[in-house]
Amino acid sequence: MHLIIASSDFTIRGRPHPGFPILLYDTMESAIEANQYLRYYLTRGAIGSEQSWISTGRALYDYFGFLEAHDLLWSDVDRGEEKSLLAAYRDYCLKDINLALNTVRQRLHYICKFYDYTLREGWVDRLPYSLEERVVQRRDKGFLAHVDNFGTQQAVRDVMPRSQKSLPKFLGKEQLLALLDATKNPHHRMMIRFALQTGLRREEIATFPLAYVFNPDARHGNGKNVMVTLDPHDGTGMKTKGSRQRDIWVSRRFMAQLYRYSVLRRGELGPRSSRPEHPLFLTQNGQPYANHGKHIEVMVRRAAANVGIKSHPHMLRHTYATHTLAALQRNREAHTVEPLVFLQRQLGHQRLSTTMIYLHLINELVEDAVLAYDDELNEWMDTV
Repeated sequence: MHLIIASSDFTIRGRPHPGFPILLYDTMESAIEANQYLRYYLTRGAIGSEQSWISTGRALYDYFGFLEAHDLLWSDVDRGEEKSLLAAYRDYCLKDINLALNTVRQRLHYICKFYDYTLREGWVDRLPYSLEERVVQRRDKGFLAHVDNFGTQQAVRDVMPRSQKSLPKFLGKEQLLALLDATKNPHHRMMIRFALQTGLRREEIATFPLAYVFNPDARHGNGKNVMVTLDPHDGTGMKTKGSRQRDIWVSRRFMAQLYRYSVLRRGELGPRSSRPEHPLFLTQNGQPYANHGKHIEVMVRRAAANVGIKSHPHMLRHTYATHTLAALQRNREAHTVEPLVFLQRQLGHQRLSTTMIYLHLINELVEDAVLAYDDELNEWMDTV
């Protein structure tokens, strides 16, 4: 089995689709049903982010490769065996190659969608899975839904491994300060600070436009924070999850530091490119970070390893969210904003239930260590 990632020469209805996954058998013949499904599922906007295209294609590639290696046909849903095709694949992933539970769940989700499509097309007579009632975590049915532990009965595909959700990991104050202290490259350190003080995703950091940075002292108002609109449609190259516009708040003090960085440091890198570049953060060659900012991931992991900890950009996002929520909860009387709602909007979560996970994380913080996160980080940085 082969997974081919299309270049910009690949077009569907006259439009180029670079990054589109295409499946070929070892004979180099097209896996027609899988490719037709991918074309239907991915081009109609079922997946908002094109970054997920490869994940969807890889799920089908791995499943079809499993079938091919075991002389099985994807359409043999009435095979007469105790295990269905999907159950056999699930157990192979979990027991034979020890894939992470969440990875298996994601792959099975895409594969089940494939079979849903084949049933609608009449290629199979029934699905290789059934639905069963399970108690699942309640979605936000109101703001205080998080105060109880009750779940609701929902129909779930029986091939799905039972969820064993673990809480996101975040850095404690001493860890994040050690990380910053050990990061001597000024560009890398500012990117890490940017993640810790905004909570943006890796790709959002990589594409955050220089045009969004301004001198807050030159603008009217003296509020503690300034608002920045992340708009993927304004021509600056800003990319957000699902291409959704949102407003975020940045402390006035940190915006002033970003402005100083953009003038003194970023200006060193810009002339190294043959053309003007939109992003605030550039590589040593003056180029934007490619591949959705994957090199930023490498940089953060290496910097963390140098001080004996494990971290990555999304953990920095969790760190921002956890400490910010803790500070807001601690000082509720000082502001009118609802902490969870503010954090939901800042992080760009569609569901409040997604943001509620951080309520569990702040319980891990010692009360005396829950300080005004942004102020403390800024004050410490002023001394280095």
